[in-house]
Amino acid sequence: MTTASDPPKYKRALLKVSGEAFCKAGSFGIDGDELQIIAREIALANQADTQLAVVVGGGNIIRGAALAGEGHIAQATADYMGMLGTVINGLALKEMLEKIGTPARVLSAINLSAVAETFIRGRAIRHLEKGRVVIFVAGTGNPFFTTDTAAALRATEIGADVLLKATKVDGIYDKDPKKHKDAVRFDTITFDEAMHRKLAIMDITAFSMCRERNIPIVVFNMKKKGHIAEVVAGASHHGTRVTNE
Repeated sequence: MTTASDPPKYKRALLKVSGEAFCKAGSFGIDGDELQIIAREIALANQADTQLAVVVGGGNIIRGAALAGEGHIAQATADYMGMLGTVINGLALKEMLEKIGTPARVLSAINLSAVAETFIRGRAIRHLEKGRVVIFVAGTGNPFFTTDTAAALRATEIGADVLLKATKVDGIYDKDPKKHKDAVRFDTITFDEAMHRKLAIMDITAFSMCRERNIPIVVFNMKKKGHIAEVVAGASHHGTRVTNE
């Protein structure tokens, strides 16, 4: 088993954490225990000498697409509201990380100078080089784009070696494992095969960007202790790896 003390496989990694990870199943908001679990796992991974950036979702606070779908609020406005939800999560994560001794910075795609630094690529890279966890919030800063796309964009901008998609399942299956007991998990799969099988790994914009930029995606279960650090360090027995080969 790979541990945080082993030489890291990736020099720089981008971790995508959904908003739902901040709360217990079926609830909304931020649960203190869940927040602490996430922070401790990220802190452990950061000790592996891999530069670690995080993109957080905001679905536990507000779902912009769902709100717009009800027809009461314009999609663009609802998406901006969703971006603010990611800021709430990012600030909470930063505070918890620093509370347990891991330096972190929040960089926002929209101007929120009272609570976060504005995203500048060079600034983000300098923070990473100094060993700080960089938390990217507010998505891409534009409506009509998901936080998956923000993760792919930021991974490309900072030159990440891998995009880690943290989920509540242990990888990618050929069909829904909750509905089908005979579902088979892939250890590895190519971008082309995933697209051919129409596997919903990320939204198509994010997926295409990773494919074009040759950034591998690892889908894994972050709720199990030590998994983030082990995946960052190159463990191949967790989750599913998506590559061009």
